Amino acid sequence: MKIQIKHEIRSRLRVHLPMKRMSFAEADTLDHYLQGFAEIKEVCIYERTADVAVIYDCERGRALEILKAFSFDDAVVPDRIAESSGRELSAMYREKIITDIVLHYAKRLILPLSIRRIWERIKAIKYILRGLKSLKEGKIRVELLDAVAITAALVTGDYKTASSVMFLLGIGDTLEEWTHKRTVDDLARRMSLNVDKVWLATDTGEVLTDSSKIVCGDKVVVQMGNMIPFDGEVCDGEAMVNQASMTGESSAVRKDNGSVVFAGTVVEEGQITIRVTQTEGCGRFDKIVKMIEESEKLKSSLEGKAERLADRLVPYTFLASGLTWLFSRNVTKAVSVLMVDYSCALKMAMPLSVLSAIREASDHGITVKGGRFLEAVADADTIVFDKTGTLTKAAPTVRQVVSFCDEIEDELLRQAACLEEHFPHSVARAVVDAAAGKGLLHDEMHTRAEYIVAHGIASYIDDKKAVIGSYHFVFEDEGVTIPADYQKRFDELPAECSHLYFAKDGKLCAVILIEDPMRQESAVVVEKLKQQGFKHVVMMTGDSERTAAAIASSAGISEYYAEVLPEDKAGYIERAKADGRHVIMVGDGINDSPALSAADAGIAISEGAEIARQIADITISGGDLESIVILRELAVLLMKRIRFNYRTIVGFNTALIALGIAGIMPPATSAMLHNGSTVALGLKSLTDLMPGM
Repeated sequence: MKIQIKHEIRSRLRVHLPMKRMSFAEADTLDHYLQGFAEIKEVCIYERTADVAVIYDCERGRALEILKAFSFDDAVVPDRIAESSGRELSAMYREKIITDIVLHYAKRLILPLSIRRIWERIKAIKYILRGLKSLKEGKIRVELLDAVAITAALVTGDYKTASSVMFLLGIGDTLEEWTHKRTVDDLARRMSLNVDKVWLATDTGEVLTDSSKIVCGDKVVVQMGNMIPFDGEVCDGEAMVNQASMTGESSAVRKDNGSVVFAGTVVEEGQITIRVTQTEGCGRFDKIVKMIEESEKLKSSLEGKAERLADRLVPYTFLASGLTWLFSRNVTKAVSVLMVDYSCALKMAMPLSVLSAIREASDHGITVKGGRFLEAVADADTIVFDKTGTLTKAAPTVRQVVSFCDEIEDELLRQAACLEEHFPHSVARAVVDAAAGKGLLHDEMHTRAEYIVAHGIASYIDDKKAVIGSYHFVFEDEGVTIPADYQKRFDELPAECSHLYFAKDGKLCAVILIEDPMRQESAVVVEKLKQQGFKHVVMMTGDSERTAAAIASSAGISEYYAEVLPEDKAGYIERAKADGRHVIMVGDGINDSPALSAADAGIAISEGAEIARQIADITISGGDLESIVILRELAVLLMKRIRFNYRTIVGFNTALIALGIAGIMPPATSAMLHNGSTVALGLKSLTDLMPGM
């Protein structure tokens, strides 16, 4: 595509496309294309002028090459991108605010005074009806106070004040609605499905297939710990399905033949085959948005307290206005008090602060499912880390396969990969990748595999029971024995590696040595967390004592627990909470799910198991644990902003009421300063807590 460079500075280009303007769909297409290049760091698209600005981290020529290579005809955009785009929504609210401002001031210049007064009376009906509705419900809320203040201004002939109050209330409502929708949509977009591959059931077995190729009527197999990728009906197997992402239910639901399942839900236990009834792009995003909007999780306790306090203060505002009139017999002074209240600002600034912080977190690759979890992170004094895939790299590798039978190492690796490829864990991926790297094909050679949480996998190969997993599972639970001739080889296995045991027919066949090096940033992150006020930094793992001790020492963690089961992690967290501590859990696997659920705030690594991400309250990018440090700082700054807003609102509005009672400030000025400060504080609450990062 031909482009015209309109402006250029170091590492930034603004170019014009050969068209008058772009549609929202075209802008989404271009944005999706550019975001797919690692060299392009930021993209800003201007639909009205058909311009695009990019910040790049590469040679100038490479950036231009990327831009010139774009074509609307060739670009392929997944349905979910268009379905969940917030571009049109933002444009709509921007235009609404601009239109309201222009009309407010234009009518003063154009319309005669008599017409303006009729206009203000008609406009006031909406606010009066809100107040009457509040009164009908038996509650004295801020809506009633707004209605009385506007009515009092109109009755006393102060149309300018009534107009200003309604204008500023309207702008505040629009800002709050816009921020809420934008934040909820962004959160929903991050929670929406992003399943690229699925297991398609065919006459010859299960085949790994692109999800985009699935059509209605196809049968898809979903194993334990995986997300159900499509709406459908169970035609084989049974499972316990976590439906929290769709229905909000906290407990898993049993699904068997004939049961209906929903895309975005997760198999907690068992395995099912579903007959697809609805494929990608058919309204799942809307379901998630609805679930989030109905969830009380969006409210932090401080936010809820502020809103309750706001409603409780309304009667006192009426009382102050009544007493002012009673003692002074001055209607103007009484109306000045009515023009000022704490409720409006409290109810606007607090939610905007929380929603803006959630949006800002998403800019750092952090998905927070509600304001109360940011508050939990700010208050936490204990953080518990899983080891594998969390403190250690998310991509462990196979260093060696040690044979304990007459089969060669590559054949044993091929069989192990055939079992492991069905299950979402970083160690399983390491085995599968190692087999792929050697070109070892592992077509389905076993019967249905069964995953035992935190232990391993059991199946049958050539009518022989095959198990793969931890020492506890293989040797203690399954009673596997080590061939006598190989005992010395077993005793000499290197301790610095994690061991994955593979056995058939009750005898050990192979030990797969897994190198799981610690993340480079782990020690630095642990030290920063301690500086941020965490008194207890804990590591828990199902790995051996020797391996756990080495990783904990390298990470600077003094409190660690080895060879623990999922219930042990959850039990530790419950005991810590009972002792009055506030606990965060960080993990990535199926076995971390109970602990993530038990913690005050559960943080999942985005590359981990689907069930962990669904249960967790917060999800961070798996690329860098520094996100946890950013999250903590963001949460602490949010709590500071909420407390600052509270003090500012109470102090400023108390001063306005006092000046009104003293007769120093007329109603029009009180209304302007009160509503103006409310909008200003709302706008301030929309700003980033951590600018420049």
